[in-house]
Amino acid sequence: MHKEAKIYVAGHNGMLGSAIVRALKKDGYSNFIFRRSFELDLKNQKAVNTFFETEKPEYVFLVAAKVGGIGANIEHPAEFLYDNLMINSNIIEAAYRNKVSKLLFLGSSCIYPRLSAQPMKEEYLLDGKLEPTNEGYALGKIAGIKLCEYYNKQYGTNFISAMPPNLYGENDNFDPAHSHVIGALIRKFHVAKQNNDKEVVMWGTGSAKREFMYVDDAADACLFLMKKYNESEHINIGSDDDVQIIELAEIIKDITGFAGALVKDTTKPDGMPRKLMDSSKMHKLGWRYTISLRQGLELTYKWFVKNVEPQK
Repeated sequence: MHKEAKIYVAGHNGMLGSAIVRALKKDGYSNFIFRRSFELDLKNQKAVNTFFETEKPEYVFLVAAKVGGIGANIEHPAEFLYDNLMINSNIIEAAYRNKVSKLLFLGSSCIYPRLSAQPMKEEYLLDGKLEPTNEGYALGKIAGIKLCEYYNKQYGTNFISAMPPNLYGENDNFDPAHSHVIGALIRKFHVAKQNNDKEVVMWGTGSAKREFMYVDDAADACLFLMKKYNESEHINIGSDDDVQIIELAEIIKDITGFAGALVKDTTKPDGMPRKLMDSSKMHKLGWRYTISLRQGLELTYKWFVKNVEPQK
C-alpha cells in the first residue's frame, strides 16, 4: 500500500474507524475519502455504486456497521441483521466492480458458536449454534466474511477479513442503553460517583469471560494486515487473554474512584459464557498487542471525562 494510495475508510467516525485513520496518518498516509452517514447511505446500493464509480478508491477499510450491546441486539435483531447485510454486500460488490486493489473487512468474535471450544480458532466458524442474544449481528458479519472469501474465489479479488475481540477506547459509545459493557460501566460508575450513589447495578452474574483490546491496538493490527496479509481465510486479532466481567467491573470501579457497592442484576443475560480467540496465526505473522487492559481502561476513562462526561 503506497503512501499516495487513495484510501476509503467506511465508518471513519466510529471508534475503530477513527483509530484506523489515526494509525494511517501516523504512518504517513494522507489521501483519504470520507463520507458521513447523512452524505452516503451505505444501505443504498445505487448510492454506494455511484460513490465508488466517482471516487475510485484503491484501498478500502470496511469498518462501518450497526453495533450495540446485548440490550440493543435483543430489541432490534432485524435491524442488526438487515443493516449489516446491506452495508457489507453493497461495499464489497462496489469494490469488486470498481477494481479496488485490496479491501479489509472487520468482523467480530461473536461469529463463533456460543459453546465453541476455547480459545476459538479460525476454523471453528459455523461449527455450532450462535449466541441468540446477538445472532442477527453475527449473521451479518459471517455473511461479510463469506462474501470476501467467495469474491476472491470467483473473481480473483484481494478481500481479507479480520476478527477483533471486544474493542474499547477513544470514541466508544457510552450510552447505557446501547453501548457495550466497558462503555456502559464507565458511564455508570462515573455518574454514580458524581451523584454519591450507594450502588451500581451491572447486568448478569458477572461470570462470563471476555477478551478485550484497546482500539488503537486493533487499528495497528488492521494496518499491519493491509500490508502483510493476502489470504481468503479470516484471521483473529486478539490478545490471548480474557477476564471475567465481574473482575472488569471491579477494575473500572477502582479507576473511576466509585466507593459504593457493585450489585448484580441476575435477571439480565450474560451472553456467551466465554469468548477468547486463538490469535496464534496473527502472532506468527509478527504482530502482537501492546496496551494492557488496565492501561487501556485508564486511557479510555481520561478520554471520557474530557470529551463525554455527562451531567449529574
